[in-house]
Amino acid sequence: MSARSSLSSRRATSATALSVAALLLLTGCFSGGSSGDGSTDERVELAMLQPPRSGLSPLSDDAFKLSRWSTAETLIRLDEEGNAEPMLATEWEQVDDTTWSFTLRDGVTFHDGTEMTTENVVESLTHAVEAEPAPRILDGVEMTVTADGDKVLVTTAEEDPLVPQRLSSPQLSVLAPAAYEGDAVTPVGHGTGPFELTAVDGTSGATLERYEDYWGDPATSAGIDVSFVPDGTARAAALRTGEADVVEAVPVGQAAQVDEELLEEVPMPRTNTLYLNTEKGPFADAGLRAAAREAIDPQSIVDGVYESRADVASGLLGPAIPYAAEGRDTDTYRELLDGRAEAGDPQGQKITIGTFTDRAELPEVAVQLQQQLEAAGFEVELEVREYQYIESDAIDGDFDAFILSRATVLDSGDPVAYMVSDFGCEGSFNISQFCSETVEAALDRAEGATPGEERQEAILEAEATILAEDAAIPMLHERVIQGEQDGVEGAARDPRERELITAQTTLAR
Repeated sequence: MSARSSLSSRRATSATALSVAALLLLTGCFSGGSSGDGSTDERVELAMLQPPRSGLSPLSDDAFKLSRWSTAETLIRLDEEGNAEPMLATEWEQVDDTTWSFTLRDGVTFHDGTEMTTENVVESLTHAVEAEPAPRILDGVEMTVTADGDKVLVTTAEEDPLVPQRLSSPQLSVLAPAAYEGDAVTPVGHGTGPFELTAVDGTSGATLERYEDYWGDPATSAGIDVSFVPDGTARAAALRTGEADVVEAVPVGQAAQVDEELLEEVPMPRTNTLYLNTEKGPFADAGLRAAAREAIDPQSIVDGVYESRADVASGLLGPAIPYAAEGRDTDTYRELLDGRAEAGDPQGQKITIGTFTDRAELPEVAVQLQQQLEAAGFEVELEVREYQYIESDAIDGDFDAFILSRATVLDSGDPVAYMVSDFGCEGSFNISQFCSETVEAALDRAEGATPGEERQEAILEAEATILAEDAAIPMLHERVIQGEQDGVEGAARDPRERELITAQTTLAR
């Protein structure tokens, strides 16, 4: 019997709330020792929130899984402040208003043994640029990628001060040429990171092994065994019983059932927001949008649903973005909000609110919102499904309102991408079906602003302009609860949800 099977048998006798299927997915090898170079044969057992929705295509949101497993890498990474740092590129410069030059790191090989060259980096990035639909980070951006000797040139149709930050997006990961030979991009065996993705079991799990020829320091752990566990109770049970070493997103409602020493609370750039359909239905009326805003009591939701493990929203951007709170204390910001419509009378207007079950708190939030809005005079019907079965309807505007837990700092580490995606007239994630010339102009200013104080001011002006239209009602800023067994060291606690298991993650048994 293998060590993995033996451990599974041993653990099957313990009391657990997991189903047998989930138990088998989460069992793993916990024995092992250390070698002379600091690496071990320990494997990290990881329970993740959502299964892949696009076959782990790096051109989709699944790219963040590849990034959190340290298997796919980008030319640039971001530091804690959102500044660009070297990764697969060691240095870069702006050649002219629209062109940037990147120097590649020497000695990088893909997991299939292919050497990383200027030509295959160009091929990889060009595939992303030409994809339909385009990766979210390139929403509204025209970009071409070419080789110039041993350098990669990135040219945009318009001046873009965030090109280096854009290239940090997991959706622009650089993969081996063989990844692009089929109808779909295949990340298995084609990344450059310290862990090689060797197998994917549909929506059940994935297996990664330490890549011995990694260009940087090799991974300490021998590999990662990933299980996709959408059920929050099961994830919490996996942490409580030791079936998982690291657990992504322990639900607030389950936190009390777990030893507090195993929980790490991380403020997130993620806002729980009620998007209102501004194109059709009752919320096409600005007065009724204002009525909904005034009816909602976020504090009761924070206290009742999130057990005070969240922050009441003061805007679209939360405390994980340090400059946001201070920047709102200006005359310009207050004047923009003073221009909001006055609340109308709902008079029994019927509205349908949609949300999803994958984040355990959202159905509870929906019930509280239903009660608050009905108290204000609306008649509310709820529609709750798994995210994969409701996303397209939400984007198509099939609901009067939709509750979403939304990351506000997306791929570039900059809030402008989120604002353009959600509130731009051509935004790819415009659940509110919203289009405003005033907001569009504010977003244009923010997009063109130089990183730093100028850009921060433009971002907050755009936020105030969006809020003045009541296209969305921010309710609270989330804190993710990450589970880590005693002895887990080096797991990333990343507000941007890009990193989780790194080359430094190890298990001290």
